[in-house]
Amino acid sequence: MSPKPGAFTHAEIQSQPDTWLASLGVIASARPEIEAIFKSAHADEVLFTGCGSTYYLSAAAASLMTEMNGIPARGIPASELWLYPKSAYPVGKRYLLVAVSRSGETTETLRACEAFLQDRRGTLVTLSCFPGRPLTSMGSLNLIFPAAMEESIAQTRAFSTLYLACVALAAVWGGQPALLDQLPQLAETGRRVIEQSASLVRSLANDPAIDRFYFLGSGSRYGLAAELSLKMKEMSLTHSEPFHFMEFRHGPKSMISSNSLVIGLLSESNHAAEAKVLHEMQEMGAQILSIGEQDARVMFQGGQPEILQNILYLPVGQLLAFERSVGKGLDPDHPSNLTAVVHLD
Repeated sequence: MSPKPGAFTHAEIQSQPDTWLASLGVIASARPEIEAIFKSAHADEVLFTGCGSTYYLSAAAASLMTEMNGIPARGIPASELWLYPKSAYPVGKRYLLVAVSRSGETTETLRACEAFLQDRRGTLVTLSCFPGRPLTSMGSLNLIFPAAMEESIAQTRAFSTLYLACVALAAVWGGQPALLDQLPQLAETGRRVIEQSASLVRSLANDPAIDRFYFLGSGSRYGLAAELSLKMKEMSLTHSEPFHFMEFRHGPKSMISSNSLVIGLLSESNHAAEAKVLHEMQEMGAQILSIGEQDARVMFQGGQPEILQNILYLPVGQLLAFERSVGKGLDPDHPSNLTAVVHLD
């Protein structure tokens, strides 16, 4: 047990920038193998897979891969690859499968990888945090990020680190070394964002009038919005849902009231359109937490290219869930009904 409720989770959120730098060291050491595996795979499509948090990571990473490089990519739950291969794998294609698992031993992910290899569908790359687990020897390339290992059940540090690894893979595979070289700068920006957002986040999380949270993100940010919504559910047992910005107008906005907090993961490229959605929700009575590079309540102001900024939304949303949990007298280290790894018989 942790020394006090939430101690592990808080430390893991706060330590993320240092962990990001450590993970980039792993990528740098393995860069020749990362380049070689992509060239030798001759893949028609890149698939990212995982379960729970790492499924949402996969959705975000796949969208980013296509956005950054124009490479066809999809994020699919591992259970779908395992149980519904006919819908997951169109006939006649060769795949590069990137399997992501914090523990390296989630049953659905292992079975999806076993079936992928047995059916000779392509090349497997694995990303995980704990050495010596079943997944870590299954791929043609197995990248392990031990600095991101966690004591708590809900993923925070592991999620952002594994996501950053996927961003680095996209930069290497897309032949964009300039982007890869800028990734270390995110650590300094991340430290500042965590520090400067803490007071505002704590205030909103502990507002007794708020009883529902909506996370909005579009493009490669939608998977991250889904993950942050999951964090709110897991840690604080609070009603929370993710949506694409524009889709929120098409029905979900009917749920808006003075008891709502809408968290907007604002892009730079579509800032005006997304900010307008937040303004409309505010006029309906919702409170708003906007997050972005500029013109937001929480601003990055790091100067990194937009394609690299996504990781910076994560600590803010994670802290919101953490503070909500502690404020309700819960233990975010040990969410109700959850275990760190899902094992199937």
